Amino acid sequence: MIGGNEKDLEEEIEKTEEMEIYERETGKYAVWRGAVTEAFKKWQKGEKIYDRDKERISLYVSEETKNQWQNFIKEKNYSTISKLIRESVNYFIEKYSEKGGNELLKLNGQILSGISHALKEPLTTIKGFSQLLLEAYKDELSDDVLSTIQNIFEQSILLENKIINILDDIKVEHDTVDILLIEDDLATIRLLKSYFESRGYSCKGVISGTKGIEELKNITPNVILLDVILPDVSGYDLCKMIKSDKKLKNILLYLLTAIPGSEVKKNFAETGADGYILKPFNLSDFEVLFEEL
Repeated sequence: MIGGNEKDLEEEIEKTEEMEIYERETGKYAVWRGAVTEAFKKWQKGEKIYDRDKERISLYVSEETKNQWQNFIKEKNYSTISKLIRESVNYFIEKYSEKGGNELLKLNGQILSGISHALKEPLTTIKGFSQLLLEAYKDELSDDVLSTIQNIFEQSILLENKIINILDDIKVEHDTVDILLIEDDLATIRLLKSYFESRGYSCKGVISGTKGIEELKNITPNVILLDVILPDVSGYDLCKMIKSDKKLKNILLYLLTAIPGSEVKKNFAETGADGYILKPFNLSDFEVLFEEL
């Protein structure tokens, strides 16, 4: 029918007494856009039907958890999970804004990581399941359900961008460590850590290149001692990566290795390293570093 309204479409199918009972009980349509709704068919089979108050919570949670959520939204007037997340993010911004911008600058990387995880993990689930329903089950869902899920997905995208923008705008003050030791031999780490600390310098040791990269996101060492043979990456490649980073390139970096000196000399220039120390070393070999500390 062209030009007909929704009421005209609905009246093409004569409502039965059973349909009228369903609509009174659930507040939902038995007939929508000229067709019997899937919700009514499920109701006929005795399956669970959600009323118009929109029990917007995953079917995968327990009945107890769902009841707790329903009680919470009635008490706090939250109609959707996305509204709760939005207000939580806004509350966080307002509280820290009241204390002044400097308070945000004092948050360290560990706290920010916790905040990021707490916000993004549940959002990932909400976004992922709504996208899955839209892509895999759209032909099995009614128009009103699809519209609701599409709205949840779009709100998830908006929240995701808002969270990312907030966290990316926060500048973290990095801790300072005198010497970062990237070395896979624990005995060497213990030896050098004890030695440097006995000289009054702080030293942190990590056993892989990957861990070294992670540390450089959170600390700014004055000196890096880098083993060439590491379990995950080449020390040469890691050195080149550090020296090509505009934030890290000025850190004094010495290669520390047991490979032949001739090979180190052959590759030394292209790494961009400031020097190298060969194993087995004498502790006096590290005196050159103290001039820079």
